[in-house]
Amino acid sequence: MRPLRPIPFKFLLLFVTVIPLRSAYAQETVFDVPSADILDNGEVYGELDGTVRPVNLFATFTPRVVVGVGHGIEVGMNFDGLSAPTLEQYEISPTVKWRIWKAKTSGWSFFVGDDLFFPVYLRTYNAGNYAYATLAKEWKHGTRITAGAYDFTRNVVAKANRAGGQFTFEQILNKRFTLAAEWYTGNNSAGYVNPGAIIKLSSKLTFYAAYQIGNAGVTNGNHQFLWEFGYNFN
Repeated sequence: MRPLRPIPFKFLLLFVTVIPLRSAYAQETVFDVPSADILDNGEVYGELDGTVRPVNLFATFTPRVVVGVGHGIEVGMNFDGLSAPTLEQYEISPTVKWRIWKAKTSGWSFFVGDDLFFPVYLRTYNAGNYAYATLAKEWKHGTRITAGAYDFTRNVVAKANRAGGQFTFEQILNKRFTLAAEWYTGNNSAGYVNPGAIIKLSSKLTFYAAYQIGNAGVTNGNHQFLWEFGYNFN
């Protein structure tokens, strides 16, 4: 791979200092898997995700921003591929998520989504797609689960098309602490089990932490720490 260039880190610093981040109760994802939350019209969600792999000290950074546009729809943009000490394939990824149905009293809902991928640096393909459909259930005692199916087109997470299941679990323990876990099935670059926690540091600032355990290759180093910071702008 080519040496890391300084420009992406300048962009990352600009993103952190200028674009506001959002707290846990209206996140786009639990950690990586899309959650059942949908931003209300006019709400803005920003996030900075990072991973650190302890085996070879490789780190990645993913800024994202999402806006609620009403009618149960949110749209956004992810910036994938910022990494150190080398720069991987860099992608711009517009996203959309739509909650098609939500029951008024039972806690059930259904949502779908789509992410496009456009490599702009170290390109190995021209465009890709990730589509999903998910059923969610929420209980009054603070438990929420989702179960859905995904499809990645070829070259996004593997050399061939990949389809499988995606699942999340969240359990609120108190106003500041939530246990959470998620799972993408399959042997591909998205295939991880991610147990962790969501910690509300203040009324606006939230910290997300998980450990990603690969569905395959764990003994060869396919595991890493995932961290995220959020700030409630609205």
